[in-house]
Amino acid sequence: MNNPYGIAAMWEQGDVVIKGVAIMLLIMSVASWCVIAIRSWQLYRLRKPAAALNDFWHARSFVEGLHMVGTHRDSNPFRHLAETGMEALDHHKTHTDDLHGQLPLGEWLTACLRTSIDESAERLQRGLAILASVGSTAPFIGLFGTVWGIYHALVGIGVSGQASIDKVAGPVGEALIMTAFGLAVAIPAVLGYNALSRGNRGVLGKLNRFAHQLHAYLITGAPPRRQEASYSVARLADAAKGA
Repeated sequence: MNNPYGIAAMWEQGDVVIKGVAIMLLIMSVASWCVIAIRSWQLYRLRKPAAALNDFWHARSFVEGLHMVGTHRDSNPFRHLAETGMEALDHHKTHTDDLHGQLPLGEWLTACLRTSIDESAERLQRGLAILASVGSTAPFIGLFGTVWGIYHALVGIGVSGQASIDKVAGPVGEALIMTAFGLAVAIPAVLGYNALSRGNRGVLGKLNRFAHQLHAYLITGAPPRRQEASYSVARLADAAKGA
């Protein structure tokens, strides 16, 4: 039995504005859930390399530590940070005639590690602007649909001259559904934004601590020739595996 006061009835009786608002809210909901799912999966995948940071410093070589942290440099900010630090050390030692070669090694490493962290932060925060926008605007879009629906309902009641409960409840109730739609879209977006932001802060905190440890190691504990040679061989081996 069809419900005369349900969503289907609202869709059939609604005008272009009401249908446009409903479609807009649907698109916003799909976009926010896609961002939540993708970013949650990416944070979940970072749990293993983050847990391996303690084992990294118990490795017998830098290359062995890299394998403990994981592969896929582009999607693994911890490996990206470690490789960036070693590449910065190699580059500083082999390009002494360049402008950055005149910088102290400590300052050059600090700048390179900070750049790597900033790039990782940008990748982690992709999509969060969508959640923030949906969470802040969806309730008002739903409210606009409600106001528009109530306006047309009241106009119809005035034209018909009938203001009984059964005549008022249907149109007004259908208009109020738009407010519920707006809240149903906004609440998951806000909760997802807060949860993902908290997870990103945790990853960035571990990245910063890892960067401090890498900086100290690269300044004091990385033998220039032997470490560079082993690292180059390891990169060639990783490239061969990837191919």
